[in-house]
Amino acid sequence: MGAPAVILASSTHAEELGGAFARYQAEYDVRLVRDEIAAKQVALDLLADGTQVALFVFDTDQPTERLHKLVAGTRKIVPTARRLLVAHVSQFFESNQTYRHAVTAGKVDALLLMPQGPRDEEFHGAVGEMLNDWNATVGTPYVESVRVISPERDPLTLSLLDYLDRVGIPAGLHHPDSDVAREVLARIPEDEGRWPVVESWKGWAGHCGSVRDLAVRLYGRPDEIDVDEVVDLVVVGAGPAGLAASVYASSEGLSTICLEAEAIGGQAGTSSMIRNYLGFPRGISGMRLASRARGQALRFGTRFYTGWPATALTAGSDGTPHVVHTDGGDVRARTVLVSTGVDYRRLGVDSIEALVGRGVNYGAAMAAARELAGEDVVVVGGGNSAGQAAVHAARFARSVTIVVRRPDLSATMSAYLVNEIEWNPRITVCGSSQVVDGGPDENGSLAWLELEDVRTGARERRDARGLFLLLGAAPECGWLPPELVRDENGFVLTGRDVPRELWVGDVPPADLATTVPGVFAAGDIRSTSMKRVAAATGEGASVVSLVHAWLELGTSHGPARTI
Repeated sequence: MGAPAVILASSTHAEELGGAFARYQAEYDVRLVRDEIAAKQVALDLLADGTQVALFVFDTDQPTERLHKLVAGTRKIVPTARRLLVAHVSQFFESNQTYRHAVTAGKVDALLLMPQGPRDEEFHGAVGEMLNDWNATVGTPYVESVRVISPERDPLTLSLLDYLDRVGIPAGLHHPDSDVAREVLARIPEDEGRWPVVESWKGWAGHCGSVRDLAVRLYGRPDEIDVDEVVDLVVVGAGPAGLAASVYASSEGLSTICLEAEAIGGQAGTSSMIRNYLGFPRGISGMRLASRARGQALRFGTRFYTGWPATALTAGSDGTPHVVHTDGGDVRARTVLVSTGVDYRRLGVDSIEALVGRGVNYGAAMAAARELAGEDVVVVGGGNSAGQAAVHAARFARSVTIVVRRPDLSATMSAYLVNEIEWNPRITVCGSSQVVDGGPDENGSLAWLELEDVRTGARERRDARGLFLLLGAAPECGWLPPELVRDENGFVLTGRDVPRELWVGDVPPADLATTVPGVFAAGDIRSTSMKRVAAATGEGASVVSLVHAWLELGTSHGPARTI
């Protein structure tokens, strides 16, 4: 397999476009053609030779109807490739008006002004983002930071690969009979004898029995913390709220520790592309957003410990600190932020639960989506996460069906995603329906599902090799003490939502303060939260001012601080 290809199509500005992409020729197979017919033929020829196509770049100098056919045709041929429209400066305003809807609907990934000279880094930054996203979700890693050795794609192996995807670590899967695997296996004891075996760039190699085991090997464990230290803030949960709090707290000089049970980014980190987050006009994947936020927090001094979920919280009193307990050690802190987010609710169908990891997945499971190329896939859920999972799966699957109990998606999904789904020919929406049964093939993997019309009770069986369940919010707060009050659904109460009889002096707690002094809540775990990435980020940032105010009181959890 050769270098992945970038195909450029321009009738009248070929010289300018070819010159702009000259810098990519060292690492990509850049092909320049004059019309849409040649572009399609070049793509077919490359695919026949086993070459991947990473990016199509179309000049808007072609007639609108022909350009629309070109976009649709190349999407059918190479659904995984990214698509970029470029307009010459003489045509940019007109092209922006004509093709704005195509960008909004996800038919193309971006519309950019064609470079008019060298070093147009704004243009190349956008191109780099698209190629970066393609390499992270489709391309085969050139450098494997982690190697996974396994004779089959069993549930544990797939869960490890999905975790590595979510934390942005390039990884490769190798059969034990391969040359790479033999080299790795030669360095571990012969009696290890268990799969999968994982080798890391850190130098260790051996069996990994769980995602938590892998996370601890990569990032360490909480008992490495000095037990005599009391930190200013411990953040429990590294989703958008926890990451924002970590960045702002540590940037303002607060000693901050962030604990995460699984992958940095939480549920939002599984989103293949978030297009409505402020400041990212071309969108950003949840993994990349979380990775950048983690790097930002690390730069300011936040310490992260991944793979050890909080098991209990002992609230401090009379000058003693709060203690967050984990199986790997305890963390003592003057203040605590609960930002553990939510998990997906279980479907509750025994036959489906028995196939989890064998075609059935809770969450987006981006690594699993790649394994379903050419297959029929079902996504259950009506929120933005489900929509993003369906769009991502449609890059690989033959068909994607979104199953929702409501008649359609309009009440629960952002309009931009609804439009993108309506346009995508591989995605259909099955409203007023639910999954009630499913079964395996002879190899024990999902083969079929049975859907039920919630209005009539009529049932239909259909082939399906993949099922992604994104069924709404189940709070992750069973580890919290009873004195931290929650609503009837288990979400943490804060501010004016706290029952009036628990207010002090008839004054409600601060907006993000809980019923335990010095303990705050932000993000999806908080009752009445918006369940949006931007909202969670805002709450995480806002809570830092409350932490400062609490530390300045100096009435408990250690001496007063000078801020």
